[in-house]
This record gives sequence, structure tokens and C-alpha cells, in this order.
Amino acid sequence: MTIDRLPVTIVTGFLGAGKTTLLRHLLSQGEQRLAVIVNEFGTVGLDGDLFKSCGFCPENEIEERIVELNNGCLCCTVQDDFLPAMEALISRPGQLDGIIIETSGLALPKPLLQALNWPAIRSNVFVNGVVTLVDGYALANGSPVGDIENINQQRLNDENIDHFNSINDLFKDQLISADIVLISRSDLISKNDLSLLVEKLKIDTNSAANILPISNGIIEPSLILGISSKEHNIAQTDEHEHEHEHEHEHIHVVSEHLRLELKVDKNNLKEILIGLVPEFQILRIKGRCWIEGKALPLQIQMVGPRFNSWFELANNDAWKPSKAGIDLVFLSLRKGASQSLKSALV
Repeated sequence: MTIDRLPVTIVTGFLGAGKTTLLRHLLSQGEQRLAVIVNEFGTVGLDGDLFKSCGFCPENEIEERIVELNNGCLCCTVQDDFLPAMEALISRPGQLDGIIIETSGLALPKPLLQALNWPAIRSNVFVNGVVTLVDGYALANGSPVGDIENINQQRLNDENIDHFNSINDLFKDQLISADIVLISRSDLISKNDLSLLVEKLKIDTNSAANILPISNGIIEPSLILGISSKEHNIAQTDEHEHEHEHEHEHIHVVSEHLRLELKVDKNNLKEILIGLVPEFQILRIKGRCWIEGKALPLQIQMVGPRFNSWFELANNDAWKPSKAGIDLVFLSLRKGASQSLKSALV
């Protein structure tokens, strides 16, 4: 028996960076059945109320799909709060398409990533990505935080916090853990200042992470939530390769689809895909790999260089090669990822 793993997206960033605005957009426009774990200590009930009012789910499901954890910084209360909340959400198979975690601005992402490997939950979830929001307007004016006094007060009020990193160290930790960095309030920054800001952020960011400007929390949901099964199934109606380009809020995204029948080695495929990420600025990859001799196809999910894979039964209507092959969808900022993979494999 196989289990459909739930994608877990961690959204981090300081208070005021725009996490709640982004999540309201994703919840209302993402067309997925999502649950949200909210941990914004010091704003008890506020974020939860904002999510409840955006109409992302039926009223009778709200209490089950919005989990508010207000006992302090989530990375410091993992065992007491986070793990029980996750166990409760994954105990309802087939009712959710994914889970979003909105962390406190003071949270360190790494303890949460480690917690997702907890034995009770790791076989039911995968890391769909760590998204760090940066207040572009504040950073362009010399500070990673728009309201430093509010952040310091939040730190003083949290009795459970067990790390005392400086604001700059916290900021760097959030950046280095990110698969995608979003620069909020980018509409308030000149193009020249935005370019300088991107170059500055690259210094402290994972070298393969993509840095994208947004305003008013608006971004194509699939870039953050991943390529949905619906989108992947649409791609599967094509016979071979599919390309689509669209402009969205300053972001030019290329969608490509590659399907090939050939012998595939998992480790070789993983190495090639990770190598393509910086070259084509790949945001997302989703699909399957059929390995000769294996009863089940290998499910592949990537955000930037973060590679997740596991064997899972495919839908009855999914394309299948006669012996072995791949069926992958790419979302990138540069065209050519699918053709480059094809050239590397054939």
C-alpha cells in the first residue's frame, strides 16, 4: 500500500515582511485544499482571523484547517506544539492537498526541517520548499526589518525562545535555508535599486535559490505551492514536449514538459536535474521516473535544488512507458531545461 505524501511549505520572514498577505493570496487563488499552521507570536488570533475571512474553505472545515500555535517561537516548541499539530493534520488522508507553515519572524527554519523527519510523520510528508519573504523597501533603506522595535518586543515577550541570535544572524539563517526568496513591496523600489538588492541578497542566499520580486503578495501559486496534480495531468495529454511562457507580476515563467522512454538511473537523473537548476533558474520540477525492474514509479518533486523522491503508485490514467522512462514538468525562468535534460539522457 502506498501513501500520498503531503507537501509541506514553510513560509518564513520577519514580522511585517508580508507573509500573511502572501498566504491569503495562495489560499484564495491556489485551488488546493490546504491547511495552515500559524505561529506569529504576539499577534494572537489576528493571522488566523485573516485566513478565515479569505474564503479558502467551507466554514465547517475552518477550525480543522487553521491551526494557531501561540505558545512562542515554533522552532523552540517543536516537540510540544508542532509535532502534535502535524500528526493531527496527516491523520486525515485524502482530505488535504498540502500544509503551509507560517513561522514567527524569530523562527529558525532548520529545526522545523529536522522535525519533518520525525518518525511519526516523515513517511507522510515531503518538504515542498522553504520560502523566505524579505521586506524589499526596508532592506533598500538599510534594514532587514521595517519595525525593529516590534521585533525586539516580540523577542522579549516570548518566554520559550531559546536562541538569542542577532537580527542580522536570524536574517542570514532565513536566507540560507530558503529555496525561494521573495522580495515583497518591490513596487516601491526602483528597477536599479531592485537589481542591487538582488545582488546583495545573493551573498547570503543558497547559490541555487531563486530570488523573485512580488508586490501585494501576488504571485503565481504554482511557484510556491508546487505543480498540482491537475496541472501535471493536463501536461500528460501532450505526446512529447510542451512549452508555455507567461508573464506574471514581473516574473517571466517558462513551463516545459518532457516525456521519454529510455533506461534511467535515479542517481544520474538526480545529479543532472540538480545541475540544471542554476543554469535555467528552475523553480519547480514534478513528475515520475519509471525504473526498469521496479514495480512502482519513482515520484519526483523538486523546488530549486531540493530533490525529493519516493516510490508511489501512479493514477490509472497516468502515462506509462513500456519498460522505463520519465515524465516531468518544469517551471523555470529560462527556456531550455527540458531539451537540455533530453540531450544529457539520450
